Order: sequence, then C-alpha cells, then structure tokens
Amino acid sequence: MRRIRYQVVCSLDGYIASPNGEADWVPNEPDIDFAALFAQFDTLLMGRKTYEALSLDDPAYGHLYADKEIIVFSRTLRFQEHSRATIVAELTLNYMDQLRRQPGRDIWLFGGGELFRALLELERVDTVELAIAPVLLGGGAPFLPSPTVRRRLNLIDQRRYEKSGIVLLNYAVES
Repeated sequence: MRRIRYQVVCSLDGYIASPNGEADWVPNEPDIDFAALFAQFDTLLMGRKTYEALSLDDPAYGHLYADKEIIVFSRTLRFQEHSRATIVAELTLNYMDQLRRQPGRDIWLFGGGELFRALLELERVDTVELAIAPVLLGGGAPFLPSPTVRRRLNLIDQRRYEKSGIVLLNYAVES
C-alpha cells in the first residue's frame, strides 16, 4: 500500500505560509535536489488554497508537476474549470484507501494544514517530514490547525542543511 507523506516547510514558530500566503520567507537551500524529491511521488494531495497558489506554468518549477496526478480537496472548485487536477469534494476514508491501494509511488500530502489535520484524524498519514526554516513569521497558515487529534510520532531521520540553516525532521506516525 502506498504511503501518504506530509512533507512541508515550516517556520520555527509553526507556520507553513505567511499571513498573505506567500512562501518568499523559505530560504534557498542549494543542497536540496528538488528533482529527486519530486521523483519519489506520483500523486500530490492538496487543499484549494495550496492549489490556487501553485504555479503549474512557472518555467522554473512547472516541470516538477508535469507527470504528477494532482488531487485537490475542495467543496468550491469545479472540475470543469481545472482540467489539470482531479477535484474531490469530500474527503472520505474509502476514497483514501482506494487511492493508497492503487499501484505507484508514495503520495505527497503537498500542502494545507487543514488537509493534514483531516487526514491525521482519518489515520491516513504515514510520515511527517518537516523542514524547519530558521525564520519567525508571527502568523499565517499553521502547520496543524486546532483542534486536532493527538498522535505520537517516532523520529526516523534528521538532517541539518548548513547553508540555509534548515533542519529536516522525518517522523513515522504511530497508529
């Protein structure tokens, strides 16, 4: 069964986006191989806000999404207007289990603290891979909005990037 991995960059004070949704605060880290990172996944899960902020046509990064299935959970987007993505109106346990049983690579929970919270409640997050950036935002989109369920995590890997000061923590979610 394919794993669902929540891999996200977060400020030291717990935000995954600034108050206006920007990600310009994320430091550049030349030692992160984004092509290799994206190659681990064939499916990206995200909420509407993350999808709307995504630049699929950006020449610098758009190629990273070219061969990915993009699934957006939204009650307001209409699939007819978004041919590049599969729009799913309701997140259900049955849908997630069917998705996980399909052949393929791991599934990247690509963005959205609210989606992370919902999948955590369904017990459908296998790993939390948190890149902590050395910045304090003071507000914005939280890594995990409350209220939420309590889950224990088991540290399976860690890495410090010297050039940017980013610390990557990789946890397995205990069931």
